[in-house]
Amino acid sequence: MTAQHNRSGLDRDIDRFIAYLAAERGLSPNTLAAYGADLAQLADHLERQHVSAADDVRPRHVIAFLESLAERGLSPRSRARMLAAVRAFFAFLLREQVVTVNPTRDLHLPRLGQRLPRSVSQSDIQQVIEAPPRQRQRARAGDEALAQRDAAMVELVYATGLRVSELVSLKVNQLNLEAGFLTVIGKGRKERAVPVGQYACERLKTYLEQARPALLRQRASAFLFVTRRAKPMTRQAFGLLLRQRVQRAGVAAKMSPHTLRHAFATHLVEGQADLRAVQMMLGHADISTTQVYTHVAREHLRAVHRKFHPRG
Repeated sequence: MTAQHNRSGLDRDIDRFIAYLAAERGLSPNTLAAYGADLAQLADHLERQHVSAADDVRPRHVIAFLESLAERGLSPRSRARMLAAVRAFFAFLLREQVVTVNPTRDLHLPRLGQRLPRSVSQSDIQQVIEAPPRQRQRARAGDEALAQRDAAMVELVYATGLRVSELVSLKVNQLNLEAGFLTVIGKGRKERAVPVGQYACERLKTYLEQARPALLRQRASAFLFVTRRAKPMTRQAFGLLLRQRVQRAGVAAKMSPHTLRHAFATHLVEGQADLRAVQMMLGHADISTTQVYTHVAREHLRAVHRKFHPRG
């Protein structure tokens, strides 16, 4: 688990829990790594308290761990995430009869205020989609194809609210342009169908007919979005190209892949879209996660009222 201490029974329990999350819940490698890192910090803390077995952990040990995180300057949100990981870990051990009591059962952190997503206007997004091409002293083969690919990717995220991990893992057979739908494999390997929309369909059609063949150059790939080397795009590469397009478009607003996903949901809710439909398109397991956008919509309406009402 870590190089700082000998492997204990607790370390082996953490390994079993991570294996369970991978096999039974189908969590992504990034999520599994986050769980592992959080629980490794717990194991290190407990070792310093001379606790090496899960059944010896008491509420006071977990409280001391959370207090140590606060002393290190971790935000309330990060501490809440860690407590959620620890709580899920001990709930698993209780089901597996490794422990007799869940020491986190009655532990709670103060309720966190919901962070509202940064607002990005439709016009800003349009400018980024239509950003001028990258200027080079010498043009390279495939530059136009890359520009078409990049515009299609930005348009698709805004049109569908995809997570960036979902975007870069898309396969060609998940897209049905004729029907205007995309089959998305989301968190926990759950499938959802998302409408693509006319503008995104048109850009994707151009990309598939012109840009993608130019990038592949007769090489094979199942992935929808590919590089000049016929490799699938990565999350980091998409984040970089988005920042570059924002800069070239001269847009002042900061924009990330997650900002586009937020904008998709925010603009739907501002247009009076049904919250359950938005939940389904975003792939949220719980409606409460989607409800943050109702707060965004209310703030938008309040701003409109202040600006245009004579007594606003």
